[in-house]
Amino acid sequence: MSDLLLSESEYRMMDIIWDNAPVESGRLVKLCENRLSWKKSTTYTMLKKLCEKNIVKNVDSVVSVLVPRRDIQSHESEHVVARSFGGSLPAFVNAFLGNGKISKKEADELIELIETHIADNQ
Repeated sequence: MSDLLLSESEYRMMDIIWDNAPVESGRLVKLCENRLSWKKSTTYTMLKKLCEKNIVKNVDSVVSVLVPRRDIQSHESEHVVARSFGGSLPAFVNAFLGNGKISKKEADELIELIETHIADNQ
């Protein structure tokens, strides 16, 4: 599952792919040039890496997504919590909030989210 951990550059490219897939590889080159200032060779190098990780596929010069954005985000989030906070979600949230304040609405949304996940896991 470590293949689901993306480098910053891989993630930036995936944002473009997720937003445009399926996308012809020639169009992807143009999108990466415009948004990331990448040369054609850089785009194809990164595309090859993402194909090797089985995140995308490139068939007949059409790039398609194999792993949805949500799955990557979930895996990366779990990795950060496990590595940096010993797997403790409360420690992560505490560090994330720091000394900052959240609004009542944000707190209510978080409480609703937590309650939804508790119900789903029982």
